[in-house]
Amino acid sequence: MVNITLNFSKEKGKVMGEYNILIGLIIGVIIGFAFAYWAKGKLVSQKIQDAEKEGMRLIEDAKRRADTLLKEAKLEAKDRLFKIKSEFDSDTRETRSELKKKEKWLIQKEENIDRKHDQFEKKEREVARREKKLLKKEDEIERNKLKYNELVEEQKRQLEKISGLTADQAKELLIRAMENEARYEAAKLIKRIENEAKEEADKKAKNVIATGIQRYAADFVAERTVSVVQLPNDEMKGRIIGREGRNIRAIEAATGIDLIIDDTPEAVILSGFNPVRREVARISLMRLISDGRIHPARIEDIVKKVGHEVDVVIKEAGEQAAFDLGVHGIHSELVKYIGRLKFRTSYAQNVLQHSVEVGFLAGIMAAELGLNQKMARRMGLLHDIGKAVDHEVEGPHALIGSKLSKKFGENSRVVHAVAAHHEDVPPSSVYALLVQAADGLSGARPGARRELLENYIKRLEELESIANSFRGVANSYAIQAGREIRVIVESGIVSDEEAILLSKDIVKKIEESLTFPGQIKVMVIRETRSVEYANK
Repeated sequence: MVNITLNFSKEKGKVMGEYNILIGLIIGVIIGFAFAYWAKGKLVSQKIQDAEKEGMRLIEDAKRRADTLLKEAKLEAKDRLFKIKSEFDSDTRETRSELKKKEKWLIQKEENIDRKHDQFEKKEREVARREKKLLKKEDEIERNKLKYNELVEEQKRQLEKISGLTADQAKELLIRAMENEARYEAAKLIKRIENEAKEEADKKAKNVIATGIQRYAADFVAERTVSVVQLPNDEMKGRIIGREGRNIRAIEAATGIDLIIDDTPEAVILSGFNPVRREVARISLMRLISDGRIHPARIEDIVKKVGHEVDVVIKEAGEQAAFDLGVHGIHSELVKYIGRLKFRTSYAQNVLQHSVEVGFLAGIMAAELGLNQKMARRMGLLHDIGKAVDHEVEGPHALIGSKLSKKFGENSRVVHAVAAHHEDVPPSSVYALLVQAADGLSGARPGARRELLENYIKRLEELESIANSFRGVANSYAIQAGREIRVIVESGIVSDEEAILLSKDIVKKIEESLTFPGQIKVMVIRETRSVEYANK
């Protein structure tokens, strides 16, 4: 029992000890929590105080910065305000100056208007006064008009009695006078229209023609109607003549060319108008001389062979001309006719060279005008093809050439251009006019043609004689180798308008009376001189 009590007491004391320890621990924990809370409150309070201090410092810094910015803004605003004020003052001064100027101008304008208004009022009064006078004069004129009509009628009756003319006869005289006046007015109108047309046409025509001349140049030629064959010695003349003249007769019969054997040393002259036959005769005679065997049989053989060779040369010449111009598709027979032109001349100008030259010039001018260049060259090459035909064929060479061109399948425009290049047919296309112009240029250029001195002088005299035959012509001068004639007229007899008609009449008479290559320019010159003398 005692043991149980002691054990119980021990157990109770142990439990109480553990309870006290537990209570102490709880109290310690509570005290620790209380201390920790106090320490935490102390720490938070310290942080709050630090935060408040930092906030105050930041606020003070912000205030200082704000003050600084405000001061800078105030200074900048003052500067801008000063600048704006200065600009405003400057603009205001300029505006005031302009306003003052305009004010002065308006004042002057107003004064001018006032003066003009006064002048208008004066003029209005003057006009009113004059109007009254005019009304009076109109009445007076009406009265005078009635009197005038009466006087005119009386004069007509008196004139009819004195002159013995009826009203119809007087009308006829008046109509004649009106015809003369109409002729005068027509001449003035012609002059004005021609001047206007020439101003426009000359610019283009000169450019086209000048371009053609500048881009093409050819050699000049000389006139030849005879050929001379040089002999090694004078003994050869006897061999050419032959026994009883049989050799020379055989040569003339085979070639159709006359042989002239005269006193000219070591030379024989071949004369004939057919240049192809003359060339055959020249080559044949040279071969006979070099060969030495001269007899009728040999002559016929040589002439035949040379004839074939010349035919080949003719064909090659025609082909070369077509090739040089770039013209293709020409009939072979027509090419032969072209080649025959190599041995023909017109006013001493080689016709083949002339045809090639016309082809080039026509092509150049066609290119300048935007036309078919090859077509124009073809027309230029074929324009004188009629001259290749012997003289037995009748008709102008232009029409003969057009028939040949048509026969061998040429284009209708080519046929027309060939026929119209000398106006045997009226030209109806630009190409025909181009061929005319190119033909005139080729024949008129310096050195292209040559004529005998006697013929040249005679032609100039005829030109001057035609010009001098007209009324009012004081003198005339043929210049530019007969390409131009200047006619000086008397100003008291021929007026400016009549000078135009006179130039046309002279041109018409020249065309009817003379034969000439190319064209002749007629210039009528009229001047009025006023001369006075100062005397003391």
